[in-house]
Amino acid sequence: MRFGVVLERLAQLIPVLFGVCLVVFLMVTLTPGDPVEIMLGNERSTPEQAEELRRQMGLHLPPHERFFAFIGNAVTGDFGRSFFHRRPVIEVIAERLPATLELTIVAMTIALGLAIPLGILAALKRGSWLDRVATMVSLAGVSMPGFWFGIMLIMLFAVHLGWMPVSGRVDYALEVPRLTGMILFDSLAHGRFDTFRDALHHILMPALTLGLAMSALLMRVTRASMIEVLQQDYILFAEAKGIGRARLILRHGLRNALIPTVTVAALETGYLLGGNTIVETVFGWPGLARVIVEGIFSRDYPLVQAGVLVIALIYVGVNFVADLLYTLINPRVKL
Repeated sequence: MRFGVVLERLAQLIPVLFGVCLVVFLMVTLTPGDPVEIMLGNERSTPEQAEELRRQMGLHLPPHERFFAFIGNAVTGDFGRSFFHRRPVIEVIAERLPATLELTIVAMTIALGLAIPLGILAALKRGSWLDRVATMVSLAGVSMPGFWFGIMLIMLFAVHLGWMPVSGRVDYALEVPRLTGMILFDSLAHGRFDTFRDALHHILMPALTLGLAMSALLMRVTRASMIEVLQQDYILFAEAKGIGRARLILRHGLRNALIPTVTVAALETGYLLGGNTIVETVFGWPGLARVIVEGIFSRDYPLVQAGVLVIALIYVGVNFVADLLYTLINPRVKL
């Protein structure tokens, strides 16, 4: 892999991020509602006070000037000041982003941990009862709405059985010093295993809600890819040479079958980062996606633009890493 090719791929991400910024800016600008009126509410204020507040928020500028001002400041890491929270946007994002990343990592771990073994088994036992059961379960997992499944988990494990907490990330009495903002990792880094268990207790249901639905899709992709790979001539030749079954499947079969799975997993990461708003709302999870939706309702333009930009940046970064993984999984793949 040449370093120049990597730089070229990174340069291709710049127009994508610029397009995301432009689309989000147009959407929030064209959305009906005035943030000044929302902030003032029913308070008695004069037109002069409203105009002064509008000037302080930068809303007196033409739309194109506001857009390029945001882009210019974002390049330097300055996303402006939140209208609603009355503090720098970067601080709000820094507080909320670790919760979303932690939920994404745990959900993705559950999805891949279930999808890959089940996909391999379904491919090896093609047409058997195991394959049919796995297919039906995957169809059910894809069909279930996330909010409904989350509510069912709450009703069963939190309300009726009392095994799981309904909302939150960790018990307030067990919070650990902030290192990454992700409580599971911070508690392990500080040796606080009681906090780790409690945080795992809190994150399990929302992560299952997201991870099980994704595992259903990834399992079907892994199964289909594995079936196709196992029918290739080099697999039949390796089997004829007497290579062990486990080595044949894991080293020769799975390594080539994982490319579609990595592709879909990278694409689904965008859903986990930005599309889990309903799940975060159902479980009271204080993540970035939830605060972006709150910013939309309060017309908090800087927060919405910066939040979506950060999610887009992480998303394109994950897909770029997936492109690099292709070359490690299969050296014949070139960027």
